[in-house]
Amino acid sequence: MFKFTKSFAAVALAATSLAAFAQDMNSRSDLFNQDMPSTSATSMGDATSPAGQSRRLSITNNQVSELGAGRNGTSANMSGAQMRRPGMEQGRGLNNRDFDVEKQPSEFQKFVADNTGKMLPIFGSEFFANTPSTFAPVSNTPVPSEYPLGPGDELMIRGWGTIDIDYRATIDRNGTIAIPTIGNVALAGVKAGEAQNVVRAAVGRLYKGVTVNVTFGQLRAMTVYVVGQANRPGTYTVSSLSTLVTALFASGGPNANGSMRHVQVKRAGKVVAELDLYAFIAKGDKSADIKLQDGDTIYIPPAGGFVALTGKVNSPAVFELKTGSDTVESLLDVAGGLPVVADPRRAFLERIDPSRNRPRSVEEFALKGQGLKRILKNGDVLNITSITPSFGNAVMLRGNVDQPVRAPFKDGMRVSDLIPSREYLISRKSTRRQNNVVANAEDTRSNTDMAVPNTNGAYNGGNYGNNNGNNGNNGNNVNNNGNTGGNNGGGIDGNGTQYARQSAGTRNSLSTMTGEDERRTNLEAGSIAASIGSLIDQINWDYAVIERVNRTDLSVTLIPFNLGRVFTNPSGPDNVQLQPGDTVTIFSQNDVAVPMDKRQVFVRVEGEVNVPGVYQMTAGDTLQTLLAKAGGPTSNAYLFGTGFYREEVRKEQQANLQRAADRLENQVRSEQSAQMANLRAMSPAEAAASTAQFETERRFAEERIARFRKLRSTGRIAFGLEPTERSFARLPQVTLQNGDRLVVPSKPAFVHVFGSVNVEASPLWRPNGRVKDYLKIAGTTSDADVDNTFVLRVDGTVVSSDSMGWFFGKIGGLEVMPGDTIVVPEKVDKTTAWSRFTQGAREWTQILANFGLGVAAFKTLKD
Repeated sequence: MFKFTKSFAAVALAATSLAAFAQDMNSRSDLFNQDMPSTSATSMGDATSPAGQSRRLSITNNQVSELGAGRNGTSANMSGAQMRRPGMEQGRGLNNRDFDVEKQPSEFQKFVADNTGKMLPIFGSEFFANTPSTFAPVSNTPVPSEYPLGPGDELMIRGWGTIDIDYRATIDRNGTIAIPTIGNVALAGVKAGEAQNVVRAAVGRLYKGVTVNVTFGQLRAMTVYVVGQANRPGTYTVSSLSTLVTALFASGGPNANGSMRHVQVKRAGKVVAELDLYAFIAKGDKSADIKLQDGDTIYIPPAGGFVALTGKVNSPAVFELKTGSDTVESLLDVAGGLPVVADPRRAFLERIDPSRNRPRSVEEFALKGQGLKRILKNGDVLNITSITPSFGNAVMLRGNVDQPVRAPFKDGMRVSDLIPSREYLISRKSTRRQNNVVANAEDTRSNTDMAVPNTNGAYNGGNYGNNNGNNGNNGNNVNNNGNTGGNNGGGIDGNGTQYARQSAGTRNSLSTMTGEDERRTNLEAGSIAASIGSLIDQINWDYAVIERVNRTDLSVTLIPFNLGRVFTNPSGPDNVQLQPGDTVTIFSQNDVAVPMDKRQVFVRVEGEVNVPGVYQMTAGDTLQTLLAKAGGPTSNAYLFGTGFYREEVRKEQQANLQRAADRLENQVRSEQSAQMANLRAMSPAEAAASTAQFETERRFAEERIARFRKLRSTGRIAFGLEPTERSFARLPQVTLQNGDRLVVPSKPAFVHVFGSVNVEASPLWRPNGRVKDYLKIAGTTSDADVDNTFVLRVDGTVVSSDSMGWFFGKIGGLEVMPGDTIVVPEKVDKTTAWSRFTQGAREWTQILANFGLGVAAFKTLKD
């Protein structure tokens, strides 16, 4: 008996050992073959090691480890431990489409384009205009709390307290995640908002005092199918958060024949949702936009019918019919209604009936009542007209007035009711000129300070040339008749003749003394004196007109009237009674030229007169009348140099100048074409040399032509007086016009010589001095074309060798007057179109005299 009891105890002890070993093995399998932590370290957390230090457990994707108490308790480094499911594709559709299919217009769109002349878009197609070729699953958006978790979703689990947790887990195909030392946690079907509680409960079963936080990483992707009339049908990998609209956007939406009003989602062979994209696009209604599931099929059926909406509508487009009972009212509701300029009284409906011999017909109706309830059919074209912009109760005022107005018509209304006073006839341009008087005066003063008149009445200032490096400040100043030379440096040549070298300022002075300096002319045109008399546009008081439209036969009748008598005699016949639709036009004297005796004439006289200024003249007044008003000329007045300028002449001279430039440019082009043709007959070496020379000549000609076009005429009228004439009574009896300008200079002390001379100088004028005498003073260069020397007279005329005998018996023997300019051209060896145009005195005579240019123009073209 004792032996049996002892044997039974041994067997029981062995069985207990086997059970303990099996339990230990199970625990080790839960730890993924890691060492079993001590009971005190895992459950209570208050035991100590033999060395007296506490031990803590850390769970990461790398390992499960015990951390000493000296550590900060944070999780181990997890770089590189992303633990994503192998093979998961990120951000690309499975079909890998990297191209977009260009949408072709439908046959109905082409039909409407032939009918209306405009290619109307399909309504809603612009929503899919910028769709991507592939679709990236959503990765950074917040996860809704009701989102059901499933295989492929990634969780990021963090915990702290008695243990540290920093672990990423992906739900496997069984719907669970495995956490080391904790085991498997089932999450399939659990809502995202409950996932944290489920994981916390699993951790809490083994560890106490642990705070757990669960967030989400990459969500699972799913596959959906887009079929039917899609722009890009195929298989798409989308996020598990995707809806029907986002999947449609990824596929590019329906094509030209696809339906936007019956997009279906099929799941397990059944239609689970149908979306009307018009409700979403036009009104923002997403109530039918369901969340997709893996394996869903999106089917886009063909459209049931189309109608076109055109004319004055907010959204002209081709619209899809949803049902056979769609009305005009429902169509306008989707299109956003009608703009205010649409005419609801007239709408035209073009309809197609293939059963008829003439299948097309048109109907007219009003957009109200039964018209809005009219049923639309496939192929209809609805055209909404615009309201007529004409006014039924308005009269218009336009022209030279304060502001054009459209005033309401009143019974018995007359012109004086539309224009209550003369103040209404001051135009806005006139008002601006008056308001700018102060500012412009200041600007003019600052500009005129740059050109200070000297005692000769000429203006110094501004650069005119390099003057061979002479700055004009050297030597003694020359004084002649009390007139100082300013910046002109004086000197004595080898013949004992006094002369003054030209400085930059003197060159400007010599040109202004002749009245030919374009810069000074333009400067004075913007001065205060030039603006006097032009503050207000002069009204044509004798003529205004009423345009009246006869609505019966649509004819126009003009009713002229005297505007001045409207104000002087309001009860007279000129104060015409108006009718609705009348247009009253007021003219200025610039709009319709009035007779000379009715114009206001403001003329300027400057220089050597006793009272220079701006004078208001009357019809028929002449230069003598002007001089008399100005107190007559002074004793220093120089009759031969008197300049007379007129704006009308300036415009004509400028037009002639541009026409001459056009002729020269055409001549140069013709010559260039001929030279290019000759290159074919040359050898390659000769052709290369000729081409280089041709390019040089071409650039030279283009540069000179560009300078030529920039020249500005002065509008000077030459009197043609004898140089020795002294009486101002011999001036021509020229009738004055508004804007005329008379400049009476003092007698200059110098004669100007430049061109192909050794020294471009301004020698003192000597009585009976001849051209040859001054050429000896200046000296001619070796390339001087002495035979073609010409003289630009101070009165604006040009004298050349063609008008006199042979050299020094003709131009050389010409008596030079004070202020005259002697010009010596340069010989040109190579004959080109430009050189032929400018080399001879005859051509220069035409350029300088006919175009109203001065010696400054010659200098500009020569340099």
